[in-house]
Amino acid sequence: MKWPAMGYARARSLAELWSALETHGDAAQIIAGGQTLLATLAFRLSEPGTLIDITGIAALRGFSSNGQVLRLGALTLHADLCSDPLVKAHAPLLAAAAPLIAHPAIRNRGTLGGSLAYADPAAELPACMVALDATIIAASAKGERRIPAAAFFTDLLQTALAPREIIAAVEIPLTGRLAAIEEITRRSGDYAMAGLAATLTLDAGRILAPRLVYFGVGKIPVCAAAAAKALEGRSLDRAGISAAQQALADDLDPPHDLHGPPEMKRHLARVLTERVLLGFLNPKVQAA
Repeated sequence: MKWPAMGYARARSLAELWSALETHGDAAQIIAGGQTLLATLAFRLSEPGTLIDITGIAALRGFSSNGQVLRLGALTLHADLCSDPLVKAHAPLLAAAAPLIAHPAIRNRGTLGGSLAYADPAAELPACMVALDATIIAASAKGERRIPAAAFFTDLLQTALAPREIIAAVEIPLTGRLAAIEEITRRSGDYAMAGLAATLTLDAGRILAPRLVYFGVGKIPVCAAAAAKALEGRSLDRAGISAAQQALADDLDPPHDLHGPPEMKRHLARVLTERVLLGFLNPKVQAA
């Protein structure tokens, strides 16, 4: 199908963006990478009155670290996460997750902010942000506010963003925790049937403060509290892994979807739990 007729505006600063949103009101739609929006336009699932292009806003770009947090601008490309030395050094979980996202053509255009704002529960980056205990920096004409990633994703394709508010950046604490991600897909580049992003600390072989965040198994990234509790203070061994797998019964209530029934999802989650936790015994696993 052809796109609907619409206007186009290009904002070159946040001030211009707020002005454009005020002018065009609820009929406006922001576009950055456009990797989801362009498809919805083609199928007439979206019919905005005006597209507001934010790719020229310098304030939404760039990486920086102050020794306590790594700040990533919302216009960071998925491909940048794969290759940037600062990301590899301070947030290797993101560097590991980015190559799992779709295909090179998508990664070269898709943005970090766009992925988080779209909030697909089978996507890698929302789960990574929860696992990393990141903070989402939301901005509007009224100023900025900080939203913990664990509270940002509220329902299927829904977030805590208010009307006329955008993601400006993400801040990730520099904790030195171990981190890993695994997913199961039908084909390379597909959305995950199930995935797991995890972080933890190992102290003399004991697991401390584990965070197991599953994606593709619910309406939002699922932080498995019962499985984490089963692991806390235990040795990273088969017995501990088995305890976490069993505890997932209290954490996961996956829906039936095109990939299969809930029990299949639970099975995949148990498989991923073993793979990821055993991977932490591999010295190649990097600190987040």
